Amino acid sequence: MRAEAKREYVEYVTGAMPSLRRLAYILCGDEHRADDLVQQAITKLYVKWQRIRDVEHLDQYVRTMVVRGFVDERRRTWFRVGLTAEPPDAPDPRSAAAERVEEAVVLRAALARVPRRQRAVLVLRFLCDLPVDEVAAMLDCSPGTVKSQTARGLATLRRYVEEAEPAEMRRGR
Repeated sequence: MRAEAKREYVEYVTGAMPSLRRLAYILCGDEHRADDLVQQAITKLYVKWQRIRDVEHLDQYVRTMVVRGFVDERRRTWFRVGLTAEPPDAPDPRSAAAERVEEAVVLRAALARVPRRQRAVLVLRFLCDLPVDEVAAMLDCSPGTVKSQTARGLATLRRYVEEAEPAEMRRGR
């Protein structure tokens, strides 16, 4: 790769990295897996950089690479290996921040149980605020499929959140 193209690649990746990591983390819920997804995407981008650096919607193209990497990840055999460190310290149950953390944990756990394709649609539609057509293009499906996956994903997410919510949170509504 020429020096000019390499410089453009480094500049692009440096600027895009925070949003790509955020997207990958929201999709998979694990910081290390998110880093792996982003690394795979930017490696593929490096290989193709000469041909695609002038693409009109480069950000969308790279986000699509991350999302498809996430959706396809389950096919890999290493996915089944579960390495964990020591459990984190428990938050103080009396603090308001602990309540927000608990809500986030419940939502994260519920989102993790939603099927991968539906989870990808929910993250792209509601957390990344992308329109249906763009999500359909990223997932290589029709807009109708995105809409039905959104409806099914939301229903599944609601059911899991209701199952996981502590009784105190339900009474507080």
